[in-house]
Order: sequence, then C-alpha cells, then structure tokens
Amino acid sequence: MKISGFTFLKNAHKLYYPIVESINSILEIVDEFVVALGEGDENDISVEILKCINSPKIKIIHTKWDLRKYPGGTEYAHQTDLAKQACKGDWLFYLQGDEVVHEDDLISIHSACQKYYTDQRIEGFVFNYLHFWGDYEHYFSDHCWYKKEIRIIRNLPDIHAWKDAQSFRFIPDFAGNDYNRKKNTRKLNCVALDAKIFHYGWVRPPEVMKNKNDTVMKNYSHTFGEDFAEYFDYGRMDYCKVFQKMHPKVMSKRIEDLNWKDKLRYDGPVAINRSKMKHERPKYRILAWVEENLLGGYVIGGFKNYRLLK
Repeated sequence: MKISGFTFLKNAHKLYYPIVESINSILEIVDEFVVALGEGDENDISVEILKCINSPKIKIIHTKWDLRKYPGGTEYAHQTDLAKQACKGDWLFYLQGDEVVHEDDLISIHSACQKYYTDQRIEGFVFNYLHFWGDYEHYFSDHCWYKKEIRIIRNLPDIHAWKDAQSFRFIPDFAGNDYNRKKNTRKLNCVALDAKIFHYGWVRPPEVMKNKNDTVMKNYSHTFGEDFAEYFDYGRMDYCKVFQKMHPKVMSKRIEDLNWKDKLRYDGPVAINRSKMKHERPKYRILAWVEENLLGGYVIGGFKNYRLLK
C-alpha cells in the first residue's frame, strides 16, 4: 500500500500560506507529495521554499492558471486534479496549503488506510475540522463552517475535485470542466476518522488577509468582489471559541512569530469596513448556539458531500 500527498499552490509565500508546515505534517506517512505549483508573481519564492523542505518525496509540477476557462473557483479544482493525476499512490491524501494535520493522528490515519485498503466499497476518509480565526487561540466549528470534509480518496480516475475543490465527487465521463456538475455524479462512500484538520486560512496578518481576500474574489469572478479595507477587520474575537489544546508541533515557530495581536479586538461593532460574515449574523449565531448546546453538535440542514458507510 502506498499513500500520495497532494496539493496545489500559487503565490503561497506572498499570501502567508503555511505550506512547509502543511506538507511536513503528513510527510512521515506518505510515499510522495505532489505539488501543482501555479505560475506566480515575479517575486514569488514558493518554489524555493518547497525545495527547502529537502525531501526526495516532494514532486513539483509547474502549471498555469486559466480563470476564463475555469471560472467561479473551479480553477482550484482543476489544479487539484492536475496534482491528483500525477500521484502514484493507492490512497491520495489531499491538503490545501492552509491545512495541517496533528502528529498525534498520523498513526490512526495510516492504520485506517491499511485496514480498508482491500475494501473497495470505501472510496475516501472524512476528517473533522477546526477553523482558526484571527490568531491561533480562537476558532470556529459550528453551523457556519464545514465541520467535516473528505481529505483522503482512493486513486480512481473517475474521482475528481468538485466545485472549488473543497471536496471530491465521483464524476464519470468527465468532460474537462465538469467541476460544478451534479447530474450523473455521486457522493463518495467514506469512513469518518477521529482525526482533525487544523485550518489556518483565516490566520494571517490583517494586511495580508486583505490581499488574500482580494485574490480569492478575482479567482471567483473577473468583475465582482468586495473592496476590502487595507487592514482586514477580524471583528469581535469574543464571538469565537477559545482553543485550549495543543496545535501540531510543526506550527510552533509560526505561532511564536504571530505579531498582530494589537490589531485584534473584543468589543465594538460586529464588523468594520466590510460586510458581516455568516458567523456574525444574529440568525446564524442563534442557530449555532442551538446546535451546540441543545442538539449535541448536530447541524440542521448541513450539506454533506459524502456518504458515510462507517
């Protein structure tokens, strides 16, 4: 049994993606790690950073993005598929550039891959999610944020990244740009693992968070996007849960280097110089409270792009 890690990146260093930490978090249990590295800005040093990992397991394939051919975020899925196609493993472990796995979960993850290796019914594994917000002490895991998602898939040609590559789907007769297609597709049959993905996509210096949001808006649309203020306002930090456990060890240096605490706030308006995000709206805050405190974490009406067999 072989396991391939894979991801896609572009301007990762400039946009404060913890790519080294992400890759290193699972490098121990994969036989290779494939990176689809999109052509970045002139001063982008992502390739140099990847080479500094200094592992023969790292395989870089250089790509170019085409946002007109793959609009609405589907270029993310296209790039994910390019990396997937270059993988040789039996199981494929997908991590986006801002996702990290805790070292305490590696043994159980590898054991699950071995256990279900010959069980062809199982096409993927679902992980729990912690979405960190503003810094490394505050996070979300409720109605407004996906609580679980597929991150390991079987290496089958008909499994493709779906929509904006948040997840995967079985898409037969794939026509090259079917990433939003629902008809004649199906959800993957999966096993839920007791393992976490630490998502740090919303932990960046406020000025970098503004640039990252601007970039994402352009990748989803050529014409529409909110004009974010120079320094992104994380809003009321007291709206978040407080994280009291240990982060993955690979994140230690990055956590130590956080230097924008003075730009975070715990009172005042819900949001400054931007529209309210979903988790900041009263309706969803009430719904999240009901789910967490009265329903044991059950998500009312939450969409799941997978079918759990175990």
